[in-house]
Amino acid sequence: MDTISLKDARKRLGKLVEAAERGESVVITRRGRRVARLVPEEKKARCGPPDLTAFRASISVKGKSLSQTVIDMRKRERY
Repeated sequence: MDTISLKDARKRLGKLVEAAERGESVVITRRGRRVARLVPEEKKARCGPPDLTAFRASISVKGKSLSQTVIDMRKRERY
């Protein structure tokens, strides 16, 4: 963890942010006392959609499928 004065941090903010992106931490001091710390952002694990395989397997369809029902209704309405 590097230490840098506030005055220098203002001049080199872009470089400090790039260092944080690489995973480095920087302590910022004012008059020799620690006042802030620049650290990399924590990476959060992405949570995808839930696995619905078991749920889909538990559903049973009775009678005609929905698509077949719609096709039959369209045929009846035409004639």
